[in-house]
Amino acid sequence: MKLTAVQEKQLQDKGISKQTLEKQLYRFKNGFPGVILNRAATINDGIIPIEQLNVDTLLSNYEFIKDQLDMIKFVPASGAASRMFKFLHEFLNNFNQHKQSINSYINNNKANDLFTFLVGRRDLPFYDEIMESIKKKHPDWYNKSKSEKETLFVKEVLTPDGFNYSAMPKGLVPFHKYEDRSASAFEEHLFEAAAYASSNGKAKLHFTIAPAFEEAFRTKMEQIKINVEKRTKTKFVIDFSYQSAATDTIAVDQKDNPIVFEDGTLFFRPAGHGALINNLNTLDADLIFIKNIDNVTISSLEKETSYYKKLLAGYLLHLRTRIFEYLTVLEKNEVEDSTRIKIEKFLTEELSAVLPKDYYKYKTNYQLEHLYDQLDRPLRVCGMVKNEGEAGGGPFWVFNHRGELSIEIVETAQINKSDPRQKKIANEATHFNPVDLICNVRNHKGEKYNLFKYCDEDTGFITYKSHQGQEIKAQELPGLWNGGMAYWNSVFVEVPLITFNPVKTVTDLLKSAHQLD
Repeated sequence: MKLTAVQEKQLQDKGISKQTLEKQLYRFKNGFPGVILNRAATINDGIIPIEQLNVDTLLSNYEFIKDQLDMIKFVPASGAASRMFKFLHEFLNNFNQHKQSINSYINNNKANDLFTFLVGRRDLPFYDEIMESIKKKHPDWYNKSKSEKETLFVKEVLTPDGFNYSAMPKGLVPFHKYEDRSASAFEEHLFEAAAYASSNGKAKLHFTIAPAFEEAFRTKMEQIKINVEKRTKTKFVIDFSYQSAATDTIAVDQKDNPIVFEDGTLFFRPAGHGALINNLNTLDADLIFIKNIDNVTISSLEKETSYYKKLLAGYLLHLRTRIFEYLTVLEKNEVEDSTRIKIEKFLTEELSAVLPKDYYKYKTNYQLEHLYDQLDRPLRVCGMVKNEGEAGGGPFWVFNHRGELSIEIVETAQINKSDPRQKKIANEATHFNPVDLICNVRNHKGEKYNLFKYCDEDTGFITYKSHQGQEIKAQELPGLWNGGMAYWNSVFVEVPLITFNPVKTVTDLLKSAHQLD
């Protein structure tokens, strides 16, 4: 592509090389190889049931060793809350109170979310504050019709003249109502970190945020920290980072031509959560807990949630100990056949690794090299919940573009649904990835892995969007916990649904996991 001076400056400012731009354009024209599903990972075929773990030992070992560990909780939190309130914006844009009632609008538009929101609004964590504000602005509140009251309530939630929640970062929207206060998702993550990711009375958290929200986060952080530190007797070290502009990807039209704005600049878009591998790669710790900003519960369920986080962490430490022992043995180059067989069994049975098809034809020294290479990589233990129709990635056995079989978390967008066999395998998935990961990013010598080495660049994907009424094609980098971790050692453990309580729309806040009894 021939670039103008303006576009060259734009690339330079973003930190994107011409080679990267050309590679992105090549992908639009030629597509990604994608993954080929072999089968769904299921219980005892890639997913370990908790009953098979030595639960008491793993938990006690974690409690015993955690004060010797450097731990961080990593929380992707850059998203705005706009999607949470999308159906309310649609209501304000389309409802005409002079021509119809709210009930007829709900019935005609099958607006079930709106019905749930209005019926349950008294149980929303911000209800009292909204009502107090409305009554001050509208002294004649009690004389208004039902439709007027309900419309005013929605406006107060959404508009800049009101609380403007949909323009906030999701992490700062009130999620839970307690007797003495309401709590945001940001605050609940601090409580959780104190419960399962603290060491010597200190908990470290790293949030990825949008630059526009930094001031709001930092202002709230100071208020929240004081409160949570007092309640938990835990000191918090909180850090923020942005999704780098250098990870943005270009957008093209339906003929794969780059979209150019009137000022001559190219249209770049954020490249999805896969861009956060840059942020994660800057962190160095013994354990990194990864959990999405909206997956939190009220404090009464915190102990149950923490129980499973500690269990997964204990299991990771158990596996890490074995890995480090085997790596140390392999480095001595004097490995007995019985030890080699133990390592092979450990890899295939406990790390779900698949030995190469011709492995047993290798000379012994090549077998040992392969075992070392397979063990010497980042490790993650991932919680998996039973699939109840949630959109998102799941665990599968897949063939990558090298023809290697491995176990991975695959996004729906990566699956070729036009292939009947691939679609059938996708539909056979029994479990879902709730972004519940515990990671080890250091080798047996204490050196941090370069996480970029363990990413499969061929697992990005193309999505179809709309921009100013024009259909466009966008590109996402390999997902952080998908292709971004393709060459990690991955272990999947079934955890109960109680550990997965996302808030995708505001009505999710009415579910029991977000309500006091």
